[in-house]
Amino acid sequence: MPAASVVAMVADGMTADEIVREHPDLVTEDVAEALRYAAQAVRKQELPRDLDE
Repeated sequence: MPAASVVAMVADGMTADEIVREHPDLVTEDVAEALRYAAQAVRKQELPRDLDE
């Protein structure tokens, strides 16, 4: 499963336990690793200033 899919599930409010229950091929550490991967991928990017508009 792509890391982006796991990150999207977390962004939509799912917990790691919920993700693992829904996708038994994953373990909790896979969710954490997907989040670490995403964090590294965007490490130098800034949020847009007009985010609240």
